[in-house]
Amino acid sequence: MVEEQNLYEVALTKLPGVGTQLTRQLVSYCGSAKAVFEANTAKLSKIPGVGPVLLKNLLDGSKTALYEAEEILKQAQEQDVQLLFYTSPKYPDRLKQIADAPTLLYFRGNGNLNQRRIISIVGTRQITSYGTSVTEKIVESLKPYNAMIVSGLAYGVDVVAHRAALQAGLQTIGVMASGPETIYPAVHRKYAERMLTQGGLLTENTFGTRPDAPRFPARNRIIAGMSDCTIVIEAALKSGTLITADLAHGYDKEVMAVPGNITSPVSEGTNYLIKSHKAATYTSVQDLVELLNWDLEDEAAAKKVKAAPVYDAAEYTSDELKVLQVLQQNGEEHMDNLSWKSQIPVSMLASVLLGLEFKGVVKAKPGKKFTLIL
Repeated sequence: MVEEQNLYEVALTKLPGVGTQLTRQLVSYCGSAKAVFEANTAKLSKIPGVGPVLLKNLLDGSKTALYEAEEILKQAQEQDVQLLFYTSPKYPDRLKQIADAPTLLYFRGNGNLNQRRIISIVGTRQITSYGTSVTEKIVESLKPYNAMIVSGLAYGVDVVAHRAALQAGLQTIGVMASGPETIYPAVHRKYAERMLTQGGLLTENTFGTRPDAPRFPARNRIIAGMSDCTIVIEAALKSGTLITADLAHGYDKEVMAVPGNITSPVSEGTNYLIKSHKAATYTSVQDLVELLNWDLEDEAAAKKVKAAPVYDAAEYTSDELKVLQVLQQNGEEHMDNLSWKSQIPVSMLASVLLGLEFKGVVKAKPGKKFTLIL
């Protein structure tokens, strides 16, 4: 069942002329990727954005797309790659919220892409001894907060951040501009292989994709989009690192920069970000903790644990207990997220939530959101 679902999800990304936004539109109107392929001409033509040309592409390209998807599924199984469609519970929730998020991700590893705290660390490939020292210190200081470290597996700041995370016992994700089977640069393979058991490798590119230059800016949007904050260590004034910082800023994500020596070319970018108010200044982990309100979150979580109710299994159905567990772990949740995380179809979830409301344990909020009544 899951494999069949994956087949249609992957095939949907292979249809000509169907981009990220239209894919979401099609799935939203039809109900699932499989339903898109089974929909007739009349139904498809009523979907906003589907004109005569695209309709022809959808109908004529289905067989080819499904064949390509079969090949991808076969390679994914052989190489232990997880295919994460944007509706998958394992797909990064933070990334899902940005408009240009990839429809499909290829993931190798054991990391939780929805870990409670995720920090991206980026910077120059021409890292200095100061940059190395600062990167290692930042990662070590994040150990008590169990933060996941995300970077791009490149030379310089990226690989230092990954290496420091591995040494600190933190989960770390390398976001790649290549296919899931290609480690670039190859010299970082030893770190990449360790990351598979302590985080993982993530890409939007299918098998056989080479790490060509235009793919790196696209890769950067994933780094910026899947974390709570992007920390820039060292960067030249004109660099891919500043593109990542701008992307994070545009996604309403927090950006921090480490101030550097005013005579160093690789400090020009970080100092500019601070001076132009595009980034908060990072001088210690406390700056990050206060910016992201981690201290307040921890206080609230501690109080919540003390007050967390215990639900008697005899009084609730198995589906009700699944919903209660999700709400206990995550607090307020949108109905769609509740459906994905509890693995209960939306059509069934509505009645489950209504039953919990009648029992006085769940409260409906505006915007199809639900929370526990403590």
